[in-house]
Order: sequence, then structure tokens, then C-alpha cells
Amino acid sequence: MQQKQTKFAAWKPYRAIADYYDAENAGRLMLEQDVPFLLSQLPRRSQSILEIAVGTGRAAIPLAQAGHRVVGVDYDPNMLAIAKQKRDAVAISDRSLAFLRADALTLKLNKTFDWICIFFNTFLGFTTLEHQDQLLRRICAHLKPKGRLWLDIFYPNLDLLSYERKSEMEPMAFYVPHLDRAVMKTVEIRRSSVQVQRIIFHYRWFDARGREHRQRTEFDMTWLFPRELRLLLERNGLMIDRMWGNYDGSPVTTKSARIIARCCRRN
Repeated sequence: MQQKQTKFAAWKPYRAIADYYDAENAGRLMLEQDVPFLLSQLPRRSQSILEIAVGTGRAAIPLAQAGHRVVGVDYDPNMLAIAKQKRDAVAISDRSLAFLRADALTLKLNKTFDWICIFFNTFLGFTTLEHQDQLLRRICAHLKPKGRLWLDIFYPNLDLLSYERKSEMEPMAFYVPHLDRAVMKTVEIRRSSVQVQRIIFHYRWFDARGREHRQRTEFDMTWLFPRELRLLLERNGLMIDRMWGNYDGSPVTTKSARIIARCCRRN
């Protein structure tokens, strides 16, 4: 029993297969709705925005195209390389959208922002209270006195979280144009420790000779309920001034898909 509890105990941060990331997430409804919903909340005048875990620039690019000044940070150089290619392809200047390689837990940019954004469940990849506190302290240090934090996570699905292990979930296929590769993907979850699950993405593809190839990436993810999130933010000098349960602006209920929090500093 002790081995089961400790087998997946080491924390694993999310590291995507950069070549697959955009293709495998294309067509996700939530990823077509989250940035427009944020834009509807932003003032019309240009804002300075810091995006934590910017990835391939999915959110940062449309924010910059809307006239805001954006800095995106990520620790993965492969994701940032793709983000820069995409930025340059739509003729956005580095002054309007800068990408920096940095660890969010030790971030020190020596400047503050009107908004800091963490999209697409990214905050849940920081699975320990120590790391969550550390990240939120770094966020506070980079927020202007009247700045806002935008935090978007899933509302916990109790049925899904109850499994000790579940495999062959969310089967899908996607095509990666620059690799000329069709990839099949399934998701596996395993309980890692208290309130933490190991998420494993399994990929299969066949080369021109019909040989099968397999790849995988795995990471840990926690979950938070609205009251937990509120307490966590407050103990780190932040408070929620508005919360929604989805991108239609609906309130948070037990049937909500999301917990979207707009937060401010506690002065």
C-alpha cells in the first residue's frame, strides 16, 4: 500500500510536446471563448499584460492584436520558439508582444502590470501549497496597485476525481502539418497523492513504412474549490472581486464548468 501512495509522488510540471500543442488543442470550444471573455472585461485603453505560461502564444497574440502591450513568460524554449514564429508571422513587434524564458516561481522582471493572466488550468499544475504561495507572491510583486489577476481553472468534477486510475479517455486524432503526421491521442489519469492526479497523454503515430511510434508526456495536476481558491488568494495578499462559472458570464454553481476569478491586490 505504501508503494502505491509514493509511486507517483514526485512533482512533475507540465511540459507539452511543443510540435503537437497547437494541433491537439485546435477546436477546443473553451479555447475559442476564454480570450474573448477576458477582452470583454478589459478597459478600452491599452493595458500592460503579463501572461504566465504563455506557451505557443495562443492567448498572448490576440491580446496584442487588440492593442494591449503583452509580455509572455514560459520555461519551455520549444514552446517559446513556436510562439515567436507565430508572432512574427502576423507582424506583431517585440515591443507589443515580448516572449521571455523564465521560471514563474522565481520571476523578477523589475516592472509591474495592469493585468496578469493565467489561462487554461495552468495554475492547477502548481500542486503544492508551497508552490502556489510562491507563485501568488511573485504575481503580487508584478501587479500595479490597482492591477488585476485573471485566473481560469476548471470546476472540480467529483466523478472524474474519484478514480484511482482511468485510461483510454478522450480519444482523438489530429494532424500536424509541418510534420505531415496524423497522431492518435488518449488520456490516462492516476491518483498520485491527496488532491493530486497524474495526467498522462499517450500519443501513437505511424511512419511512411507503417511502423508504429509511441510518445507520452505526463504531469501532475491538483484541483481547487471556490472557497479554497478564495482563502489561498487572500493569504497571499489578493482578493476576488468577481467570479464566473463559464465564459457566458454565468455565476459559479456546483454545475459550473469553470472557476474564472478576477482578483485585485489587498491594499
